[in-house]
Amino acid sequence: MPRVQAGSITMNYEQQGSGDPLILIPYLAADNGCYAFQVPEYSKHFTCVSVDPRGAGESDRPEGPYSTEMFADDVAALMQAMGIPKAHIYGVSLGAATGLWLASKYPDRVKSLSLHSCWHKSDPYLEIVVSGWQLIAKQLDDMPETVIQGIFPWCFTPGLYAQKPDYVQALSDFVRGRPKQPLDAFMLQSNAAVKHDAAAQLGQIRAPTQITFGRHDLVCSTRFADPLKSGVKQSELHIFEDCSHAALYENVPAFNEVTLAFLRRHAG
Repeated sequence: MPRVQAGSITMNYEQQGSGDPLILIPYLAADNGCYAFQVPEYSKHFTCVSVDPRGAGESDRPEGPYSTEMFADDVAALMQAMGIPKAHIYGVSLGAATGLWLASKYPDRVKSLSLHSCWHKSDPYLEIVVSGWQLIAKQLDDMPETVIQGIFPWCFTPGLYAQKPDYVQALSDFVRGRPKQPLDAFMLQSNAAVKHDAAAQLGQIRAPTQITFGRHDLVCSTRFADPLKSGVKQSELHIFEDCSHAALYENVPAFNEVTLAFLRRHAG
């Protein structure tokens, strides 16, 4: 996969398709492969650039601390290095938090903004959940198993585990097959999530924005919907009624249909 010097670090990315550039930013502990169920559809209409963020995948893992603003600066530097003046910016969870900073700091470089399972500012509930993940990670010292045993249950509904155990197992096997994130890199990334605060940035976002949540999400629940919707001027909101935190896996057809429709409306 290609690697490029992006500011002070070297970043890894995967590119597929043609059309407007679409930058896909992964969530916590994930690399560019996390959008495996979306890129085949999106790439029919867009040039998909799926990145490995600082601390994950094959990108550099320098010493910290990290911040969501820093992740956004990294992506802006990657765009600059690749000669991409403007792109659609897309992220889930930590990737969406990064997108908030990117769209507010570099508004002229963002054509549209997709925020899935996002939050504008960490609250005590989110902080304690992520702190729990950190405790599990330290105990297991194995990030794939931390994701599968500690984080997955917060991402999926009980119904998915009951009705599609083979699918959950396939997702688990996929995680085990990706580049293994070191514990220290996870701690740096997750600390950035805990300290995330882009509340003062929302009014600086000018790009048309899609905001989505899963109805059953507890980590990034719809408690964050009103602040995001009211704070980002050109925004629209969609709730996936049958999903938790990871609608991109729990209802792939619905998620892809809704998100791709938004992206295509703002293409060209």
